[in-house]
Amino acid sequence: MKHIYVIAEAGVNHNGDYNLAKKMIDEAKKAGADYIKFQTFVPRSLVSRFAEKADYQKKTTDIAESQLQMLEKLALTWEEFKGLEQYCRNVSIGFLSTPFDLESIQFLEQFDMDFWKIPSGEITNLPYLENIAKTGKKVVISTGMSELNEIQEAVNILEKNGTTNIVLLHCNTQYPTPFEDVNLNAMLQIKNKLKKPVGYSDHTKGTEVSIAAVALGAEIIEKHFTLNREMEGPDHRASLEPEELKVMISAIRNIEKALGNNEKKVTDSEKENKIIARKSIVASKNIHKGEVISSENVTVKRPGSGISPMKWYEIIGTRAVRDFSEDELIEI
Repeated sequence: MKHIYVIAEAGVNHNGDYNLAKKMIDEAKKAGADYIKFQTFVPRSLVSRFAEKADYQKKTTDIAESQLQMLEKLALTWEEFKGLEQYCRNVSIGFLSTPFDLESIQFLEQFDMDFWKIPSGEITNLPYLENIAKTGKKVVISTGMSELNEIQEAVNILEKNGTTNIVLLHCNTQYPTPFEDVNLNAMLQIKNKLKKPVGYSDHTKGTEVSIAAVALGAEIIEKHFTLNREMEGPDHRASLEPEELKVMISAIRNIEKALGNNEKKVTDSEKENKIIARKSIVASKNIHKGEVISSENVTVKRPGSGISPMKWYEIIGTRAVRDFSEDELIEI
């Protein structure tokens, strides 16, 4: 049984509040997530002062502010990230944070995270990819807004610069993602064409798409969550609340068990029903010893503890070894 890794994406849903971020760690742990992931950025290194916000961001934040002004309110300090990483270790949940600029990559290296999580927006950022790759650490990269050739090019850059352990997350970068744009089968194309493990970064409403992705072979699921969807902020509306996150992870664990392995065989749980549900060759009327067994005096009925109906033609034409009463299992 393969363990599916679940990343609870806190992102910036802490709204720049360190104590809120700690509460999110607690909720992610309670829900059963393997990791909680934040976003680390230096606002003025991430966006120019002329950058506009996305339409979905304008709907849930101050429409008058620029993207830079919004991010300045959402950014945590280096010291606060140090505190969050320590808090994650204290409660035994994996700490991750996605860097959005070169300064943040350098800062986050000190934490010895299990892997780098690269966001979709950086898949065409060559200097960024080179810096990540040169650390030699495993990379999980989202592929929203990209074509297959762009994903391949990013993989080539990572491998050329020292990182070969790469997982590719299918993703759609719209918040929330319309179901008709999810295209989960594209995850399978990525896996088959690029020969890498795959997962899914989910921006849809609800939990069903993440669960379906696991059934299709996703090895990592990333899902945004929030303490309250009604809070002001860019990502809350497309996020799960804690109880929903818990339900999703529970479902993923069930699917994880249900996937099993690639071998079709009788399981321990169904063995006891094999005799009850299958059938045997039985007498359809009283048969005397020495009488020829034919389709006129035998039939097929439950239980399956006698001679299998698959041996029907081996039994027809033989003679009864003893007297059989109606419904009695035939013996030879």
